[in-house]
Amino acid sequence: MTHDEQVPSRPQESGDHQPRRRLATGDLARISVFAALIAVLGLPGGISVLGNTVPITLQTFGVMLAGAVLGARRGALAVAVLLVLVAAGLPLLAGGRGGLGVFTGPSAGFLIGWLPGAAVVGWIAGSGGRTPGFARLLVACLAGGIGVIYLLGVPVQAALTGLPLVKAGALSSVFLPGDLAKAVLASVVASGVFRAYPAAGGEQPVAAKGRR
Repeated sequence: MTHDEQVPSRPQESGDHQPRRRLATGDLARISVFAALIAVLGLPGGISVLGNTVPITLQTFGVMLAGAVLGARRGALAVAVLLVLVAAGLPLLAGGRGGLGVFTGPSAGFLIGWLPGAAVVGWIAGSGGRTPGFARLLVACLAGGIGVIYLLGVPVQAALTGLPLVKAGALSSVFLPGDLAKAVLASVVASGVFRAYPAAGGEQPVAAKGRR
């Protein structure tokens, strides 16, 4: 009887392990692609407005898109990969910046905010239990890609520059029009990706698995 019970368990185990390997490989590929995308969006450089020490860049768009498409965990991991490479000295931030020094400058809070920002975007986008529509994606990008990042970025900027918090907030408000445009664009792109390829982020199969 012991032998009969063990025989069917072996193919079941091998069948369980195989999808997990495929999923892990797919996750790694998605995370790498979005980390590279965020880096590429830094190539045009940054623009400093009204003497602000924090530049305006396109990379926040990549952070929003990573969270919206990949989900909370994978989106945050894509950002984490980029930040680790930046800390190692690679010039992957707008303007060719890199190294540990960028995490001690005025934009440090915004950079660190990318990590929870992407996670919140992914969490809100995926909280509906089905493929997110444009409205949910937009709320996610506004909350995570703007709200969370500003919540960390502005106080750190104020602390490192010696500016009053209100003054630092006023300086950061110049980012809002561009960030709002990025949130809309990220929502449009993400909704288009999900329409064309519903499993793009790798999150939907998890829900499907629970229904089997």
